[in-house]
Amino acid sequence: MSRTTRTSRVSRERPHGVRSAAFRRLSWAWAVSMCGDGARAVALPLYVTVHSHAPLAVAAVATAETLPWLLGALPAGALVDRLPPRTVLVVAHALRAVATAGLVAVLTAGAPSVAVLCAFAFVLTALELFADPASQVMMVRLARPDELEAANSRFYSISTVATGLVGPLAGSALFAVGPVWAFALDGLTFVVSAGLTATLPAPGGPAATAGPRRPRVRSEMAEGARLLLGHPELRALVVLVAAAGLAVSAVNTLLPLYAVDQLAFGPRAVGLVVTVFGVAALLGAVLAARLPARVGGARAMISGMAAAGAAFTAFALFPRPAVLWLGCALAGTGLGLWNVLCSSRRQRLTPPAVLGRVSGVYRMLAWGLNPVGSALAGIAAAATTVRAPLLLAGVLVLAVLAALAPVLRREQNSSPDMSTCPPDAKQLADVPSSW
Repeated sequence: MSRTTRTSRVSRERPHGVRSAAFRRLSWAWAVSMCGDGARAVALPLYVTVHSHAPLAVAAVATAETLPWLLGALPAGALVDRLPPRTVLVVAHALRAVATAGLVAVLTAGAPSVAVLCAFAFVLTALELFADPASQVMMVRLARPDELEAANSRFYSISTVATGLVGPLAGSALFAVGPVWAFALDGLTFVVSAGLTATLPAPGGPAATAGPRRPRVRSEMAEGARLLLGHPELRALVVLVAAAGLAVSAVNTLLPLYAVDQLAFGPRAVGLVVTVFGVAALLGAVLAARLPARVGGARAMISGMAAAGAAFTAFALFPRPAVLWLGCALAGTGLGLWNVLCSSRRQRLTPPAVLGRVSGVYRMLAWGLNPVGSALAGIAAAATTVRAPLLLAGVLVLAVLAALAPVLRREQNSSPDMSTCPPDAKQLADVPSSW
């Protein structure tokens, strides 16, 4: 076979770019699985509420669902760096389908105990620890380096629509017919996602090119941590993500109570506030693909987080319905803008060989700190007023952002510094198709 023929076949098997057929299939796999997550996000707490009417049961399932982010995000990211991302993604989706099928069987046989529901929620999230970073690795390798903003914008937009609109609507509608159908839909989405992912080309990367001898997982986790702590921009991003995670979880916990108690909103109005926030986040994600070319990526990213911090502060200082509506629109747009641009910046700064570990750290801080932020918000609100934690959340975001803004303003258009990375990461950074 001639070299030209081999090159032509590889280009067909491994297309790149957000307009490629492979990237579209990955986007569809992401969209379908996110719809399943959205359906489950409605069906699982609703099932616990309807069948137990016990606040402790609801809290136990919610805690079990978020606990894996705090306990296992780092080792899961390290394992994703060691394995082919397509294989990880297919296996994770397949196992999630099997776990959901098991719950459907239990539901069909009779009402499951709270312990069974907690175990199901824990397992689903534990498998998500592998699926999410593997999806990000696949996305980065299938998109071209100059398309990361467009790629992240598409994925974030899909996630917002699927988990905030399509999935919950489908899940609630099927739950009304029968709870088992809502969970059956969740399982079916994982089967479809696994099938779509299996058709993707296997991109080159750490698992394909690393030597036969590799450090232990613990050593690789330590290397990922050293990279985060040693790189000024990555360190600034991770600190701000941690602060924002605490603040956003506190606001999400108290905002319904604030709307009802402070502003006399009814249930429908509260639901509309959530919808406004979701639509605004989608708008922010769309703007993230266009705004950096006009004002610069760093300036747009900082402005997005500043908008969220200002909105949280305004909720506390000006308890007016108009401020809540406008603040939700502002915060949603700002967080959508920040999430896309922060992800793109992080992916450009992170060597390919440690992308899974770094993604795991970010997920651990963004999702694993949710229970901590919620608990602190509840304690602070009980000791003072509902508005006090909202003010603290806004001040925290703005203060940390002001301290780190000089570092975040550095535009990074070159490849990351490999001097702090393990030897195999230095070699892999030279592979054009994976960076």
